[in-house]
Amino acid sequence: MSTVEITVTVNGSSRTRRVPDRLLLADFLRHELRLTGTHVGCGHGVCGACTVLVDGATMRSCLMLAVQADGASITTVEGLAPPGGLHPVQQAFHELHALQCGFCTPGFLASTIELLRENPDPSETEIREALHGNICRCTGYVNIVKAVRRAAELMRAG
Repeated sequence: MSTVEITVTVNGSSRTRRVPDRLLLADFLRHELRLTGTHVGCGHGVCGACTVLVDGATMRSCLMLAVQADGASITTVEGLAPPGGLHPVQQAFHELHALQCGFCTPGFLASTIELLRENPDPSETEIREALHGNICRCTGYVNIVKAVRRAAELMRAG
């Protein structure tokens, strides 16, 4: 198996590694960098649990090769919060008990951050549309939608 040297910025830190050319980004994050907050659910890009931000846009890390991320800036769930605090999206999901087991949480958080950056005051329909690619097997999505609306309020308040 051939390897390639890549350099990525992950959660603000530059990382250079030699990786197999067929290594998935999810496996790179979890096994090479030990950032286990990125979860792999279906392995086919359907459930959204592995969603991370690559150059600010959501990406299913189970569908992207690590070598494709060379030169990119990646944000995982571990990199969302400022030191000693929570990102407003994390705070809102916590306040409103939006999630239960937490397996899908990283993907929902990344998708919500992208949504609110593009649309700071989404309607319920827009929220549901933006999150339709994230599957939660524990909740009925009601509190997730409420949490996204609360996160929007928190982010607009600054």
